[in-house]
Amino acid sequence: MAPPNKALVLFAHGARAASWAAPFERLRELSAARLPDCMVRLAFLELMEPRLPETVAQLVAEGVGEVTIVPVFLGQGGHLLRDLPLLAEGLRAAHPGLKLTVVGAVGEDPQVLAAMTDYCVRSLG
Repeated sequence: MAPPNKALVLFAHGARAASWAAPFERLRELSAARLPDCMVRLAFLELMEPRLPETVAQLVAEGVGEVTIVPVFLGQGGHLLRDLPLLAEGLRAAHPGLKLTVVGAVGEDPQVLAAMTDYCVRSLG
């Protein structure tokens, strides 16, 4: 059976403490469980490995033709306004046959905001 042609890359900032990545790894696992015909990977901007360029290069080497990057950030700060567009431009140049899509920050999605609001409200008991 051929490997999946599509991949979803969860793109997070990264941190010095290894434990910081645990919720993102769990998100990757939960997403992968719901997407059996899609490779789901986790990549970081800085301070942790793997980085986004290496992750995408590995996916392309594995035969993936379409990659969707989901920034697992709460909002559009400098990293998403400056760094990610530059990374995406570099990825498109390095892999001209790749269909690369970058979606908005996860924290700006109305359903994600609603779930976070529910959590905040429930925290009052």
